[in-house]
Amino acid sequence: MIPRIVFLVLFLTTSCVLISGNSLASQTVKQAHSYPPLQPLIDKVKKGELFIIPPGTYSGPVFVEQAITLDGQGKVTIDAGGHGSVVILDTDGAVLKNLHLTNSGGHHNDLDSGVQIRGNFNVVKDNIIDNCLFGIDMQQSENNIVKRNTISSKDEELGMRGDAIRLWYSFNNKITHNTINNTRDMVVWYSKNNTIKYNVTHGGRYGLHFMYAQYNDVQYNEYYNTSVGIFLMYSDSVVIKNNIISHATGAAGIGIGFKETSDVVVDNNQIVFSSTGISIDVSPYQPGTKNHFTNNLLAFNNIGIRFLADWKDNIFKNNHFKANISQIIVAGGKTANRNEWNGNYWDDYEGFDLDNNGVGDTPHEIYAYADRIWQDVAGAQFYKGSAMLELIGFLERLAPFSEPHLLVRDKTPLMNVSLKHSGAHNSQSDTDAEPEPELKNDLDSRLLRYIQ
Repeated sequence: MIPRIVFLVLFLTTSCVLISGNSLASQTVKQAHSYPPLQPLIDKVKKGELFIIPPGTYSGPVFVEQAITLDGQGKVTIDAGGHGSVVILDTDGAVLKNLHLTNSGGHHNDLDSGVQIRGNFNVVKDNIIDNCLFGIDMQQSENNIVKRNTISSKDEELGMRGDAIRLWYSFNNKITHNTINNTRDMVVWYSKNNTIKYNVTHGGRYGLHFMYAQYNDVQYNEYYNTSVGIFLMYSDSVVIKNNIISHATGAAGIGIGFKETSDVVVDNNQIVFSSTGISIDVSPYQPGTKNHFTNNLLAFNNIGIRFLADWKDNIFKNNHFKANISQIIVAGGKTANRNEWNGNYWDDYEGFDLDNNGVGDTPHEIYAYADRIWQDVAGAQFYKGSAMLELIGFLERLAPFSEPHLLVRDKTPLMNVSLKHSGAHNSQSDTDAEPEPELKNDLDSRLLRYIQ
């Protein structure tokens, strides 16, 4: 008799729990779909028409399959309810603007996004995209404009967030004036001839990551507190100009990194307060090509430039090296002098300018001494800059135990800094006019005080 009573009690208890659980699940589903759907309204819009969406919150996802303009006027939220992407543009010539897109799904395999673009000549601008795994995903899409959007990912660990903007086999797109916070990366893979300008990124892993992506133009962007500012892998003929990269920190922190990349122009960038300013790995890679580094500021970095091998055919002219703990490092020893160093400013230059022509009378030379503990033992890098290692370095230079290796010889070192950087300055203008060449933001002002 007792076992039957126990069984009956357990059965009733379990049933109550199941009923309660099902009720809770029903409430959750009901809450996720409590907003009116927007899709029926969009299905009534004819091709080429402007649809000003009535203010309110609507449920997604939304599919746009013809060239229409959707304008939320800053009063409309589309909530995907935690499933899939919020808006899918599977068409050419559509416009999506002034919307708040939120609460996408969380599946990386499905690329759950605020906006998925699967077409050409679309415009996505002035939207707020938050709590979406990926921000804007573009696949095999050309001649689209992504402008003035504010993008953030889900509140996950860094590696589990999605990318702010993702281009895959997508050409001739313009990505401008976007503000990105706490996403994972911005990636441009297998994509050519894209313009990336005036974007501001805070936090994340890669501010901008190229992979097999050629002929892209990267100008007037700002990258703060990322693990890596800009990284190029197998991505030739990219132009990187007038960008600010600050506080790319951590053990693998890099301002701008190169892996087997050729014919790159790196001009007038500020790379500051980072673990490594520029990292060069087997670049340029293609025979007969060169990479050009001109008028860049590398200041207050742990390492100014790190070569991961004894490589050649990089040209460094009129760059400014200031207050880096180490100016140049070559992993594994040997030299960086097979590259061209001409007319750079070095704050540790010890020569004179007796003829007052602004150029040092003797070359600036950097040597590698035997005290390579912090270079050869990864864990010892933690102590780089400490009093003990600095003392070892001083004694080695005072009385070296072995013949030092010449790393760099700049035959015409500059005597004075000429700070020409205008910075990125995230202009809100719809035009492509260049900003005035003057110091306008706090970072520029600080650097000017430190350097001059």
